[in-house]
Amino acid sequence: MTDPRTTVVVITHNRRPELLRTLGHLARLPEKPRVIVTDNGSTDGTAEAVARHHPGMRLLRPGRNLGAVGRNLAVREVRTPYVAFCDDDSWWSPGSLAGAADLLDRHPALGTVTARIIVEPDGTEDPIVRELRDSPLPRPSWLPGPALGSFLAAATVLRTDAFRTAGGFHPRLWLGGEEELLAADLAADGWWLTYAEALTVHHQASTARDPTLRRRHGIRNTLWFTWLRRPAGPALRRTLNLARTVPRDTVSLLAFAEAAAALPWVLRERRVLPHEVESRLRLLEPSQRGSTARRYTG
Repeated sequence: MTDPRTTVVVITHNRRPELLRTLGHLARLPEKPRVIVTDNGSTDGTAEAVARHHPGMRLLRPGRNLGAVGRNLAVREVRTPYVAFCDDDSWWSPGSLAGAADLLDRHPALGTVTARIIVEPDGTEDPIVRELRDSPLPRPSWLPGPALGSFLAAATVLRTDAFRTAGGFHPRLWLGGEEELLAADLAADGWWLTYAEALTVHHQASTARDPTLRRRHGIRNTLWFTWLRRPAGPALRRTLNLARTVPRDTVSLLAFAEAAAALPWVLRERRVLPHEVESRLRLLEPSQRGSTARRYTG
C-alpha cells in the first residue's frame, strides 16, 4: 500500500525516547511515507539516535530551537503534493495518511484535513475531538466533514503548495497555538479546513514539557493573531475577554506584557481578514469560551 503522495514532517527538541517511538510507528506505516525530522537543537543525542536507528529518514539540524518554524524548514524539502505534520509524541495510524490524501485529491478547494486524536496509553478520545466534530461553522455541500476555523498541527495533513503560499508558520510565534494565524491565512486564500472522523492520530503526551511556558506563549500568540488579523471591534472584544478569563498570575501578566511590547511590528504587519473569513471566526467565539483548546491560553 505504498503511497507517494504525502511526506511526514516531525519537529523535536530533547525528547529522544518519545521521538524514537514515533519514528518507529511511522516506519511501519503501510504508506511508507518519506519522513523529514527537524531536530531543534537537541542536546540529548537525539540527532545521533535518529541517524543510527533511521538512516533512511531525512534529518535536519538547524543548530538551534526554531519552534514551529522547524516545520517550515522541512517543508522546503517536501516534493509531494501533501505534507502531514507530526509531533515527537504523536503518530499516524495505518491508512490515515492515504485516507487524507484521497480526500485532498477529491476536493480541490480543501486545504487541510484534521484527524481524530486518540490519547495513549489509555486509547481514549481527546476531548477536543468533540469540538472538531461539533463545529458550528456552515459548510459547502461538497465538504466531506465539519468545517473548521483552525487545525492542530500534530493531527493534520495539508496541501503543500497552500502551506507555502500562506507563508507557513509565523517566525515570531514559536510554539503554542501557532496554528490559528496560519489557518486564518489559508482561509483568506480560499481554502477550506475540515475534520475527518475516519482518520486517526495517536498522542502520548511527553512528560518533558514546560506547561507554564506553553501557556504564556499561547496567550501571547492569541493576542498577536487577534491584533494582526481581526478588525478593531472584534480585536478589542477578544482582548478584553482574554484579560477577564485567563488566570490572574505572573504567567498571564508576562504574556500580555510580551504581546504589548511587540505592537510596533504587529501594526506594521497587520492585515485584516476578508469579511467572509471574519464572519466564520465570529461564529466560533461562543464555543471557544469553554473550549478544550484553551489549554493553550487558560
